[in-house]
Amino acid sequence: MIRITRKMEFDAGHRIPDHRSQCRNLHGHRYVLEITLEGEVQDAPGQSDNGMVLDFSDIKAIAREKIVDPWDHAFLVCKSDTAVLEFLKSMPGHKTVVTAKVPTAENLAQLAFDVLAPAFARRYGKDLVLHRVRLYETPNCWADATRATEVG
Repeated sequence: MIRITRKMEFDAGHRIPDHRSQCRNLHGHRYVLEITLEGEVQDAPGQSDNGMVLDFSDIKAIAREKIVDPWDHAFLVCKSDTAVLEFLKSMPGHKTVVTAKVPTAENLAQLAFDVLAPAFARRYGKDLVLHRVRLYETPNCWADATRATEVG
């Protein structure tokens, strides 16, 4: 098995309503998303992806469709944060992504993993699995969501 990683960046705003410090305020980040896939190197002479687990451009296309484009320059807000939701609704055409959980780095990493894992599985089957999503909120702070491993 080989693991490959594609890194992408996007900008988004959020807030952590119950946070004891500055993060309770509306603010934004330059997020960095790392997507790590695990699979076998393709032995397919004459094919574009010969010698690869997956072409990095394919990873980029799926990540853009499912996460980066919807989240880029959006405000990520929890459905329970009604005050901010009402405020955002007052701005016609505002790009808002409503999440089930508070949009912390941890919850966003897990959400991205949960969205991306089936997207890769549907397209590439069991020969390629999403191993990890790492989401940097700042250059020094990140969260990892990983594939559960079977015990046995």
